[in-house]
Amino acid sequence: MSYPIQKSDAEWREQLSPLAYKVTRHEGTEPAFSHDDFPKMPGRFHCVGCGQSLFDQAHKFDSGTGWPSFWAPLDDEVVATREDRKFFMRRTEVHCSNCGAHLGHVFPDGPAPTGLRYCMNGVALDFVPEDH
Repeated sequence: MSYPIQKSDAEWREQLSPLAYKVTRHEGTEPAFSHDDFPKMPGRFHCVGCGQSLFDQAHKFDSGTGWPSFWAPLDDEVVATREDRKFFMRRTEVHCSNCGAHLGHVFPDGPAPTGLRYCMNGVALDFVPEDH
C-alpha cells in the first residue's frame, strides 16, 4: 500500500528510536505494560512517524491488556487497516493513513459505543496536551 509520506529506511531509522522503528516500520509489538500510560489530561495522540492526530484522550479506556486502548480513532480516515494472518491468527492491523506506521491492532471486544478496541503500541504514539 502506498502512503502520502514516504521516507527511506535510513531516514526512518534516524528519526525513530530503535523500538519505535521496529514497531512502526516492521510491525513489531512492544512488550505489554512496558510503555508509560500517557497522562490523563485532555489531549490527542499523534503518530510518532508523521505527527498526524490519531486518537483523542476522551476515547481512551483501560483495557487491562498493557497497551493503550481506544474505542475509536479521531476519524476513520486517519487510520488504515488490513488483515494480519501472522502467528496462525486472524487479526486486523492498524496503520497511520499518512505514513503507514504500524500502530497496533483493532479487536471487536471494546466498550460502547463502538464495541471496538484499538489496541495500540504506546511507542507508536506521541501525546500532545490540549493546551498545545
